[in-house]
Amino acid sequence: MDQLDGKRDAIAMTTELQIRTGANQRPELAALDDDVLRAALLKMHLIRRFEETAEDSYARGLVHGTMHLSIGQEASAVGAVLALEPKDYILSTHRGHGHCIAKGADPGRMLAEFFGKETGYCRGRGGSMHIADVEGGNLGANGIVGGGLPIAVGVGMSLRAQKRDSVCMVFFGDGATNEGAFHEALNMASIWRLPIVFLCENNKYGMSMDVGRAMAVANVADRAAAYAIPGVSVDGNDLPAVAAAARAAVERARAGDGPSLVECKTYRIRGHSKSDRNLYRTRQEIEEWRDRDPIRRLEDELLRHDRLSREELRVIAERAEQQITAAVEFAGTSPDPRVDELTRDVYAD
Repeated sequence: MDQLDGKRDAIAMTTELQIRTGANQRPELAALDDDVLRAALLKMHLIRRFEETAEDSYARGLVHGTMHLSIGQEASAVGAVLALEPKDYILSTHRGHGHCIAKGADPGRMLAEFFGKETGYCRGRGGSMHIADVEGGNLGANGIVGGGLPIAVGVGMSLRAQKRDSVCMVFFGDGATNEGAFHEALNMASIWRLPIVFLCENNKYGMSMDVGRAMAVANVADRAAAYAIPGVSVDGNDLPAVAAAARAAVERARAGDGPSLVECKTYRIRGHSKSDRNLYRTRQEIEEWRDRDPIRRLEDELLRHDRLSREELRVIAERAEQQITAAVEFAGTSPDPRVDELTRDVYAD
């Protein structure tokens, strides 16, 4: 009996050691070191609090027009951009706040853009759907569904002509995959083996249209076969899985082997835009996806494998809150554009 107890103790100690050393972690998580995970989690919190703050500002009349929130999709944006280097580029969408922050944009300048301030990324001229940060590698969001896809082909051609080893990652939603630009872009990128990663954030709905009613195949990634490129579909609420899939696609593009199509299956908790009354989906469906929250999911996994402590998680969340508080202060106190410079940066001299 003593020998049996001893074996049990040994097994328990071995299991505990494996958990601490990451031996029983799935490869996607084990591939990310603690500093990378801390930075990724901070950006996910920043995106969430930024959008919640933007939503509140809209309700108080500080933001005009409309906005498209990506609350619930944070793992898709951050996980995909983790695979990129500073020299790489992204093209975003009308639901692009998360992509901006993931690529390193300053939340203060982003909020200033929302508020129409001179200190915004586009000096208050672009607003929510048209933020660009060229110096940071963000070539801009786009209010046209699928509008970034042909631009990405142009960027890829430019990178190839300049013999640079940079990569372009273009984000788009499931609704864009039924646009002609999607098929044209993937076809041309494949023919010319351009360094592009096509990143589809399939959040289940193109406005109010369920993707199951708009597409004949089960996955957007299945369409990659038509262009002789790799296509992979991953859980878009699983940051390590997204990072692994994006990394493989980026490495292929950088090596000169051409584009890939990565589909991240995720969900937007909020409506399509601020005018969406959410009549096409049930409250139960929304709550079921809320239970798959990508931030909480990552935190639970990190705790389970002893990668980060509860105190570290608390500090990360507090840092994000402090940065957003500072961003609101910066945007709110920034100057308005001058009326006599209304057309500056709009028309060429």
